[in-house]
Amino acid sequence: MARAMRLQSISLACLALILVISMPRFHVSEAAGFSIDLIHRDSLRSPSLDSLQRVTNSLQRSFNRVNVLAQDQYYSQQSASTEIVPDKGEYLMKFSLGTPPVQTLAIADTGSDLTWIQCKPCDRCFKQKAPFFDPKSSSTYKPVSCSSKTCNDALLRTSCNGSKSACNYAIYYGDRSFSKGDLATETITLGSTTRANVSIPNVIIGCGHLDQGTFGVDASGIVGLGGGKVSLITQMGSSIQGKFSYCLVPFFGHKTVKPSKMSFGDQAVVSGAGVASTPIVARSPKTFYFLTLEGITVGNQRLDLDLDLSSSSLNDSKPASDQEGNIIIDSGTTLTFLPSELYDKVIGSVKRQTKLREISDPQGLLNLCYRSTENVAKVPKITVHFRGADVELKPINTFVKTSSVSLCLAFAPADGLAIYGNLAQMDFLVGYDLDKKTVSFKPTDCSKA
Repeated sequence: MARAMRLQSISLACLALILVISMPRFHVSEAAGFSIDLIHRDSLRSPSLDSLQRVTNSLQRSFNRVNVLAQDQYYSQQSASTEIVPDKGEYLMKFSLGTPPVQTLAIADTGSDLTWIQCKPCDRCFKQKAPFFDPKSSSTYKPVSCSSKTCNDALLRTSCNGSKSACNYAIYYGDRSFSKGDLATETITLGSTTRANVSIPNVIIGCGHLDQGTFGVDASGIVGLGGGKVSLITQMGSSIQGKFSYCLVPFFGHKTVKPSKMSFGDQAVVSGAGVASTPIVARSPKTFYFLTLEGITVGNQRLDLDLDLSSSSLNDSKPASDQEGNIIIDSGTTLTFLPSELYDKVIGSVKRQTKLREISDPQGLLNLCYRSTENVAKVPKITVHFRGADVELKPINTFVKTSSVSLCLAFAPADGLAIYGNLAQMDFLVGYDLDKKTVSFKPTDCSKA
């Protein structure tokens, strides 16, 4: 029990990926759809790491994330802070900013909204490898006025020194990191593996002049890919028809990780045989993509959560109860955090159906481990039951090797926020349709997608 409580106070690793771009420009309104490459952080920064080191690093990097996301203050509608832990295994996104375009690198996060980068003059900033962005050198940089609707309706903490002054923003993160600066609009250019680069004009961004916290030197800021009003995804909405998808290549088992892929617009449509779709539930904060978890099947034993969803329908705009929308899907958290009630049932069922010798996790992180020298041992099949969608997982989605002799269940208990992590999403094409308000899953060999 003590180890279970310990896990609830830590978060688990987020996949760190880098979006690779080329140089030609192409306006977003002309792009029916496009795709970009996603590369796991460990394969780029530490190509000599073996698969066990990658897993260990990935687990250790996100020890703060679940704890931060689960804090009660995150659910306050009055809180404008986006509670993430910067540069602890999020995405690193390479893109160009301004005109002429200046290439930069920032943490891309599906759990936050505002895109911001460090700008000149930087009064007190964290160290970064790239030069600070100079807004005076960009012809498309436009400060947001205090008298504008954007300043008053950005759903951020904003302040003004007068109606004619620039609109100031302030974001505070759960690990006491923060960014303060000017709100502005600017052109962002993304790369594409399927066509010329895509230029997105008039994106609301933050130009940070006072930034501190646990940011790494590779990042210049954060790119928000959540569901909130000022996120990059939301601002791209009509041009990508509210659609984006990703296909995550397993980041362990191979010394070299092949690129994953993230797609937008027409390229992000998930269709064909084997697709399972579940509704996105409208809850606060809008940043998160909330789904409804109904239960899990271990082997032939179905284990259900006690949910009362009888009064709701797939077309409801609001949840019928607090039990609907009881889990978020997050490509930036490694493990899956289950409601404690369900987690205890899953642990018991796995123990009853697994014939391997149980051992303690050599890393001291996970609760249920078995002695096994194989990457895939004889473990029970696990199926996750979302509302309207049964997602049958493979052993690589449910068990992870934490040493040469230990194979551990990749689930953890969460009394607060439940999270469907990226291990469970590997080798699935995961598509978000924000117009239809659905998330779809399709079993896919992502190394060939």
